[in-house]
Amino acid sequence: MGRGLAQGMESTESSIDLSPTLIVEDNGPMQQRLHRLLLNLIGADAQIATVDSIAAAKAQLGENAKGMAVIDIGLPDGNGIELIAWLHVHCPQLTCVVISAWGHEDTVLAALRAGAIGYLLKEREDAELIQSLQSIRRGGAPIDPNIARRILALLKLSSESSATVAEEPKAEGRSEHALSDRESEILQMVARGYSNREIAELTALSRFTIEDYTKSIYRKLAVRSRTAAIFEAKAMGLLR
Repeated sequence: MGRGLAQGMESTESSIDLSPTLIVEDNGPMQQRLHRLLLNLIGADAQIATVDSIAAAKAQLGENAKGMAVIDIGLPDGNGIELIAWLHVHCPQLTCVVISAWGHEDTVLAALRAGAIGYLLKEREDAELIQSLQSIRRGGAPIDPNIARRILALLKLSSESSATVAEEPKAEGRSEHALSDRESEILQMVARGYSNREIAELTALSRFTIEDYTKSIYRKLAVRSRTAAIFEAKAMGLLR
């Protein structure tokens, strides 16, 4: 993937406001660490709130909530992935990012499918987390490098295994879930890290048309973000 999955997946479709930010974390020292990092990154005017449970997060956020939510996976009253899925429906303008100690591939993919645009690990140094948060502000979707490598390795194995299975005769016509030629072309560009604006320039289509195509791709792949679309497409053998 030409521009680097781990440190960017830069969509640059639009910048993302990091303030206001809601930190959903039940560990006191980690709450303080994230608060300090975000305050240093955003500045003295940063609006940063902290809660320690899913219930408190839902109570804190209204339907028109914007900005960013930094969410841990293991919370006292449930799984952070459940909260991300709920926020995707009830607060669609809110950017959800996971910062967790859990890095299992299944957990990461579930979080991305639920609507998270990034997945970071708490074990990283402050400078590395700040770099990832800066990427998010620019419109990127960073995945911790170690996680990204493991997932891509799994997807490669899955793709190779699928290639050894003889194809069954295909029914005439396209499945309603099949990508059109244009959608496949755009998906390839997304995987290379191009933004919607850049894809529009390369294809001589309007940015709004490209956005419609990307939404259709998300719907057909049953995903909610660029990162998840690329992972899913890799697993399905749609990316060369």
